[in-house]
Amino acid sequence: MTSFLPKLYSRSAPILATARRSLSISAVLNVEPKVPKLLNTLLHGSEEARKQNEAFQSHSTTVGSKTISEVQKHRVHPQHVDKYKEIIGTYFEKLSSQNDLNMTLKGSFEVVVGELDTFVHIWEFEGYKGYDDATSKMRERSEHQEFAKSIRPLVHSRNSQLCREFAFWPCSGPKVNGGIYEMRSYQLKPGTLLEWETEWRRGLEARRKFVEPIGAWFAQVGRLHQVHHMWQYPSLQARLELREKAWQVDTWSNTVSNTVKLCDSMDANVLLPNSFSPLR
Repeated sequence: MTSFLPKLYSRSAPILATARRSLSISAVLNVEPKVPKLLNTLLHGSEEARKQNEAFQSHSTTVGSKTISEVQKHRVHPQHVDKYKEIIGTYFEKLSSQNDLNMTLKGSFEVVVGELDTFVHIWEFEGYKGYDDATSKMRERSEHQEFAKSIRPLVHSRNSQLCREFAFWPCSGPKVNGGIYEMRSYQLKPGTLLEWETEWRRGLEARRKFVEPIGAWFAQVGRLHQVHHMWQYPSLQARLELREKAWQVDTWSNTVSNTVKLCDSMDANVLLPNSFSPLR
């Protein structure tokens, strides 16, 4: 009996060790896939957000216009505002007259409530190829180099975005409206652009009963997940009254309620058109 027990123990020990190893490997195999999945979500966003972004990329080819709009924002030193307006007006008129560039100035504005001493310029190009061709030609011309030299000391920062118009809300052509313009910018949560577009298009039909929109754009290059839209009013008082009327319509109030949760931040700037702006 004494000699049998050690033999029994020695035979069972490898079996127990093997069982422990199998259990350990099985546990690791069950846990390991969770780590890459978690890292993938952190790095690339949730599966739902990715699907929404992919859907919007294909969706934007149908709802977005074929043209590309460059939204330029120049923040000017206060003491140089008058000189800046003089230089920019002369240069923009020259650009607009050069037909081989195939670029169109849609509007040029100065912020009077909001980001003061800031100017917003919106140019339109025939797609990305048109943008490439126009900017390449401009860089080669001495007048553009002279313009860049003269304008740089006057500004303390510049920003540029390449955007597409929403097809359901194309930018107005040259028009003398008078009054004021309002540009509203929304920083959306990543992955919510398609939902925002759907909700906003529905609410716009109710809103335009009171005021006709000027244009709307979504960013494709530059600061992403951003939407801009522009309105025109006779005055700030008229803006207040028209917005109050729109709030009485359920469709519009529901749109605001559904879209505000999609935004991280919002900005509203009141603009006055420059004398050379096609929209003014």
